[in-house]
Amino acid sequence: MTVYLYLSLLPEALIASMLPPEDFGIHYAIGSEKRSRGQAIFFEVARDELDPDAFPLDEADRRCVVQPNGMPKRSVYLSVYRALEHIPLKALRDLYLVTDDGRVLGIAPQAFTPLPNNGTYLYQEFCPVTPRVVSNQPPDGFVAGLTDSAQPFHVPRLVFCDLTLGDLKSDPSSPHVDDLPYQNIGHLRDCLRDLRASRTKHTKTVLRQMTQEVLFRTIEHGFYAGDASGIVSYPLPSREELEREHYAWWRSAQMTFGA
Repeated sequence: MTVYLYLSLLPEALIASMLPPEDFGIHYAIGSEKRSRGQAIFFEVARDELDPDAFPLDEADRRCVVQPNGMPKRSVYLSVYRALEHIPLKALRDLYLVTDDGRVLGIAPQAFTPLPNNGTYLYQEFCPVTPRVVSNQPPDGFVAGLTDSAQPFHVPRLVFCDLTLGDLKSDPSSPHVDDLPYQNIGHLRDCLRDLRASRTKHTKTVLRQMTQEVLFRTIEHGFYAGDASGIVSYPLPSREELEREHYAWWRSAQMTFGA
């Protein structure tokens, strides 16, 4: 049977499994008697694009065998620390978003299409760090700055998504925030105002780290993975496409708690 490799973002880990992506997503989100249910976000990883010295891949081959009861091996952890750092962008295949009741949406990677550099963005970082920030940089500029080794603070590689700001994108004082489920809207407004008022700042931290799951319905354009070599995008399907072709996932995504 095929042995798959998955890079989990919640939490960061490289996992080998005999389950194909959708079955793995259901298992990883709903779990068993050993794991509480919860949201899952992970990439399928191409094994032949990995440095064979970076991970104990032989351990995956040794332990991923059919169990005595006939069941496939569901998960073998190969790394739980700095996994993304050792996985090049070219090794990342489809991204999977899994609701906490096990609905799976797969998104294929696409070449990044630049967004206009004339707005304000709300980014949720997932790996290897997890702050939520507002920025006046579009995704490619944002990841280029954070992965620039010449900077005093940088990361080797980054996965993040952009979240909707609604009317706050153009007016931080707008009273129309009923559709924004974020905690402490007042603090978000202050961060947006501070960013607008500064001539030197490009980012402002809203939350230092993730404290709850992300509502998938708040994703504006999609997910991004990038480093000094470039950026790859994983665009979320349009609402019309979600309602037409992925209704069960979309309905569940709107009901997931947390923000």
